[in-house]
Amino acid sequence: QVQLVESGGGLVQAGASLTLSCAASGRTNNRYAVGWFRQAPGKERVFVATINWSGDSTYYADSVKGRFTISRDNAKNMVYLQMNSLKPEDTAVYYCAARRSGLSATASRGYDYWGQGTQVTVSS
Repeated sequence: QVQLVESGGGLVQAGASLTLSCAASGRTNNRYAVGWFRQAPGKERVFVATINWSGDSTYYADSVKGRFTISRDNAKNMVYLQMNSLKPEDTAVYYCAARRSGLSATASRGYDYWGQGTQVTVSS
C-alpha cells in the first residue's frame, strides 16, 4: 500500500503561481509512476500531468502545457506540480495518484492509489 497526501493548495489571483506537493509513504520502495488529476465542481475528474518513475518522462494535458511542470524527488518520496500563470478555469480539487508501474498513464483507471485532494481556487 502507498499513502499519498497532497498539500500546497489555496486561493490565489489569476496569473499567480502555486506549487502542489504530494508526499508518499508506505511501500514506496516499489517503482511507481505518479499523476496529477483535478476535478472542478460538477465536472468529472480529468488528467493534468504525469511523470514516470525515473522522472525523465512527463506528459501534460493540453490545457496546462507550458504553464504547469511536474517533477519528483524519489529520495524524499515527493512529487510536485508547479503551476504558473494560473487561470480561473484551473479552479478545482487537485489529486495526486500513484500506479504500480514505473510507466506513466493518463487514464485515472490506471492508478491504484489516490490522495484526498487539495483545493486550488483562482480568482479573476
